[in-house]
Amino acid sequence: MDRTRHFLSIADWSTDRLIEVLDLADRLKVDPTAAGQPLIGKTLAMIFAKSSTRTRVSFEVGTQQLGGQALFLSSRDVQLGRGEPIADTARVLSRYVHGIMIRTFEQEDVEGLAKHGSIPVINGLTDLLHPCQIMADLQTIREEFGPSLQDVTVAWVGDGCNMANSWLNAARKLGFSIRLACPEGYDPDEDILSSAREVSSVKLFREPGEAASGAQVVTTDVWVSMGQEEEAAERARAFEGYHVDEKMMSGAAEDAIFLHCLPAHRGEEVADEVIEGSQSRVWDEAENRLHAQKAILTTLMG
Repeated sequence: MDRTRHFLSIADWSTDRLIEVLDLADRLKVDPTAAGQPLIGKTLAMIFAKSSTRTRVSFEVGTQQLGGQALFLSSRDVQLGRGEPIADTARVLSRYVHGIMIRTFEQEDVEGLAKHGSIPVINGLTDLLHPCQIMADLQTIREEFGPSLQDVTVAWVGDGCNMANSWLNAARKLGFSIRLACPEGYDPDEDILSSAREVSSVKLFREPGEAASGAQVVTTDVWVSMGQEEEAAERARAFEGYHVDEKMMSGAAEDAIFLHCLPAHRGEEVADEVIEGSQSRVWDEAENRLHAQKAILTTLMG
C-alpha cells in the first residue's frame, strides 16, 4: 500500500509535502477559490463512528467549496454498524465515491479502508491519531510566528492521547521542539514517542509548569475522550494539577498562544479566563480546520 495516496498519519508524508499543504491552506484562507474547483463531479464519503461538530461541518463545507459533494454516513447508516468487515466496505465504497474520510475509534479501521480500497482515505480521527486537527494547529502557529516552525516550542499539557501522538509526529517531520507534561501512566504511544525522539527535541515532564515554561504554544485537550466516560473519576484524580490557567500561561513565552482542539471542558483542563483571554487562538484554530482540510482534499482528490 502506498501510504502517500492517503492521509492516515502525518508521519506518512514528507516534510516538503506537509509544507506545500500548509502553504496551500494559507492561500485558501485568503482566497477560498485559490485552488479552483478540483472536486467537480466527485463525492467524499464521510463515515462517523464518533460524532463531531468541526470535523463534519469543515469537511462538508470544504468539499462543497471545492466543487464536490460530501455524503454523511453514521454507523447507523452503513453496514459497518452491523458487523460488515471493513475490507468489504472499502471495496464497495471505492465503486461509488472518490474519497473517504472516517472518524472512528480504531486506527486499524482507517488502515483497513486504505489497504482494501482503491481511493484516498483521510483519517478524521482515531483513538491513536488526529492528523487533520494538527494541520489546522500548525497553520495557526505559522500565522502567529511565521512559516518556519523550527524555532517554535510547543508544550502539550494533559493526556498522551491522539493529539499528543500527532503533535509528536508533526515535530518529527517539521523540526520544532515539543515538551509533554503527562501524569504517570498516561504517556503517549511508546513507538511514536521513540520515533520522534530520534529526530526532534522531545522532553517528557510530570510537572506541567516545567513543560510550559518559555514555550511559544501551550495546548491541551479534554481529560476524558469519547469512549472513556467510565474512567472520568479516575482521570480527574490523575490530572489534578494539569489545569491550564493564567498562572501557567504567564510562565510561557511572552508572546505565547493557547490552543485547544475543542470541545473544551472549561474549569477542567483549561480555565475560562485562558480560553477567552488575549492569548487564546482557539477560534482561528477551529476555522483553520476548513482551510487545512481543503488543502488536503485538493492534494489527494484534486
